[in-house]
Amino acid sequence: MLDVFAPIAAAVDLTIPPEHRLPVAVVGAGAIVDVAHLPAYRAAGLEITGLFDLDAGKARATADHHGIERVYGSLEELLADERVAVVDIAVAPDAQPGIARTAIEAGRHLLCQKPFAPDAATGRELVDAARERGVKVAVNQQLRFDEGIAAARAMVRAGWIGEPTAMTFTVNIFTDWSAWDWLVASDRLEIAYHSIHYLDAIRSILGDPERVFCTGSRTPGQLAKGETRTMSTLVYPGDVRALVHATHENRTGDYEAAFRIDGSEGAIKGTLGLLYDYPHGRPDTLEVNSRTLPTDGWLPYPVTTRWLPDAVAGPMGSLLAAIAEDGEPETTAADNLRTLDLMDALYRSMRTGESERLLSL
Repeated sequence: MLDVFAPIAAAVDLTIPPEHRLPVAVVGAGAIVDVAHLPAYRAAGLEITGLFDLDAGKARATADHHGIERVYGSLEELLADERVAVVDIAVAPDAQPGIARTAIEAGRHLLCQKPFAPDAATGRELVDAARERGVKVAVNQQLRFDEGIAAARAMVRAGWIGEPTAMTFTVNIFTDWSAWDWLVASDRLEIAYHSIHYLDAIRSILGDPERVFCTGSRTPGQLAKGETRTMSTLVYPGDVRALVHATHENRTGDYEAAFRIDGSEGAIKGTLGLLYDYPHGRPDTLEVNSRTLPTDGWLPYPVTTRWLPDAVAGPMGSLLAAIAEDGEPETTAADNLRTLDLMDALYRSMRTGESERLLSL
């Protein structure tokens, strides 16, 4: 029976072929670069030309930790390095658009972080500028490439559960936002910086909804300014629905981080292991129950990698493939504008208390 998983495993393979590999420079030397980006790139066989961060000491310490020789003194010095083919921007969101504009003008391909832009107008401006310069831009929505999510998507596309009818994420954890000063002070929090992963993963499987409902709230005594609990409902044509229920103020330790996709001929369910012990985490779990195979009940899929750091190689690998083959990365910036549109519609619904339709970008 395990032979049936061979095409699924092939579909989620994150190996970057040697002929696709190009030198990468990284802007930013924060914790996510240290624990996820650089380990993933090293495992994928990529060359890192160097790092730049406004905090030169942090950049030097991170570079030393990963055996990277060069620390750039400025963004201009990084972009003057002719060996740099791709720039991975990993900075606070408000700093990203300016860096992206400069790098696009220099003709460098980019991997940007989510949220891609603070608003749709800025996002469109960056997409247009990249198109004019012939630059590829991908967004690091790496949950799409997490093995559990990617395998579930491959099963759906293979028709194992028939026509998808619903997709849900249920996340009940505690997140210490104090690790990110800028996040603690942000008016928008849970959806913009966490559930945006789930929304993008849902879009990769179900596509764009027609309208949405959302409510969000805080809890007594929480440190963060923005919402830390949200319930988001996505309404699709016909009877297809999606739900994201997330809270980051679980103070009893009985964490849950699960997802499920239901279909006309079965279902897929799993867990997001990273969130049970962030940032180390544990492997995801994944099971499928299919009448089309058939599976004779729930059949476990053998997940062997983790959301962090492993899935971070996915968006970069997709970008490098697009450069090599003159195609488009899976998480292209133009597509990510739809994820931003979805996020904005949820915030409008949270504010108005009414359902909201997605805008036309």
